[in-house]
Amino acid sequence: MEIGIGADHNAFEAKEELKNYLTQELGHEVRDYGCYSVDAVDYPGIAFKVGEAIINNEVERGILICGTGIGVAISANKIPGIRAAQVHDPYSAERAQLSNNAQIITFGAKIIGVDVMKHLVKEYLSLTFKGGNSGRKVEQIMEKEKENYATSVDNFKKC
Repeated sequence: MEIGIGADHNAFEAKEELKNYLTQELGHEVRDYGCYSVDAVDYPGIAFKVGEAIINNEVERGILICGTGIGVAISANKIPGIRAAQVHDPYSAERAQLSNNAQIITFGAKIIGVDVMKHLVKEYLSLTFKGGNSGRKVEQIMEKEKENYATSVDNFKKC
């Protein structure tokens, strides 16, 4: 599987460790969307790049990391069609995929350690969304998003 990964400076070192884990131990291909050092950087642009890469079929899933995991989740979810979920335990990693068909999971480098992230990444990537009752709910979310996007574009055009 091809995975897009990105982080801000708070999570640069965790991102680097996860990249190695994904390629060396799990056998995935990884595209790194930044950042590339511990120099301060704003996370929204990185989250947007990973989300857009998924929408454009450049990668299959994504992993984003910032200090808390909240900011990158909010940012990625601004890309129409993206469902990014912050995960912090095995159950949330499982449900992100099985209940929500989340294409991106997010972590907080100041909240959980890299070893926990590795465990959660492995869990998340091992699962495939199967639909069922959850498919109906994801479809409702996507329909609302389409409705809101159309309304916001119309409102933007009026400005």
